[in-house]
Amino acid sequence: MKTIVQKFGGTSISSKKSREKASNKIIEKYNMGYNVVVVVSAMGRKGDPYATDTLLDLIDPELVSGKEMDLLMSCGEIISSVVLANHLCEKGYDVVVLPGYQAGILTNNNFGNAEIIDINPINITKYLNENKIVIVPGFQGHNEQGEITTLGRGGSDISAVAIGKALNSKHVEIFTDVDGIMTADPTIVPEAKVLKKMGYSEVYQLAEDGAKVIHPRAVELAQQFNIPLIIKNTYSDNDGTSIEGVNGTFGNDKKELLHNKIITAITYKKGRVQISIPINDYKDEDKIDRLMDEITSHHISLDLITFLVERKIFTISKEDKDKLISILKKEDLSYEVIEDCCKISAIGYKMQGVPGVMAKIIKALSKENIQVLQTSDSHNTIWCLIKEEDMEKALSALHKEFKLYM
Repeated sequence: MKTIVQKFGGTSISSKKSREKASNKIIEKYNMGYNVVVVVSAMGRKGDPYATDTLLDLIDPELVSGKEMDLLMSCGEIISSVVLANHLCEKGYDVVVLPGYQAGILTNNNFGNAEIIDINPINITKYLNENKIVIVPGFQGHNEQGEITTLGRGGSDISAVAIGKALNSKHVEIFTDVDGIMTADPTIVPEAKVLKKMGYSEVYQLAEDGAKVIHPRAVELAQQFNIPLIIKNTYSDNDGTSIEGVNGTFGNDKKELLHNKIITAITYKKGRVQISIPINDYKDEDKIDRLMDEITSHHISLDLITFLVERKIFTISKEDKDKLISILKKEDLSYEVIEDCCKISAIGYKMQGVPGVMAKIIKALSKENIQVLQTSDSHNTIWCLIKEEDMEKALSALHKEFKLYM
């Protein structure tokens, strides 16, 4: 019998109405003859009674160890699992809930951001063979000492893909409250449309650069083991977005598989701060070496790195600004800071080797009088740093320039 893994986000099970919709999706696959494994997130968002952030508000994180913190954070998904199981049982279906340790999910000891080492699905398989629907709380596992661990924000996506791999699932369905991955944020660009098919690399970059539809580590894992993903809406019957390798089974023709456009989608990440450090002599270069060591030891992540002979430029999260400035002062380095920046990402696997894409982007932004503070590019992405106040204008301009609405 074929196995399918379905993952439901917090908004998909936060109310009786949404649980009814989720249950219908589960029952549909079960009645089609699938073995069904369901992975769930904690119910709702901050402020809702059992959301992860709401649970964290109950404690002082300075006084609680990582081990105890993970015990608390794992509760939200367990509550969701039991509530959803109850809903399915009321409909007459046989359901079992297996927390991470009972589902055989083994992780390392990095509390709060653990990585899955292995999954032994013997328990899951046992209950599937008994024709039960298996629900696994997402975002959690256990270490070799039997202690509960959590996988970091968005970790339920990782749980679903890892379980899908362990069970050789036909594919993994990720249910959320949108119809699929879109060409841009529809709350900012009303003309944005759902993308029917995408490659792993494009989706990974979208997720990494701000799109919140799926966790980038989940996409990485799916690509590693060639597990097809489908992003779907709990509240509609739309086909959603299918994610697979460019040369996957959706078709041999790349145009059929994905799309004809150079740019696939545009996303953004706010709250960026640009740091510029002028270099006057070799002594400053020595200071830069020490600065890099300090940045690493303080776990500050750098982005859009441009290291020139006369100047070093990079961006950081606004949360790290004060920490970084303290290090710069300690090293007696001059610096310039531009706050309230936004990183715009134009993503598309077809742009590799195509000349003039960056020039087209700069021209489109320039027409809207948007100042570009910094640029960078890779094989499938072009990044532009702009001021946050220009973000909506920039997204609309690029969406129109590359005709992503068509």
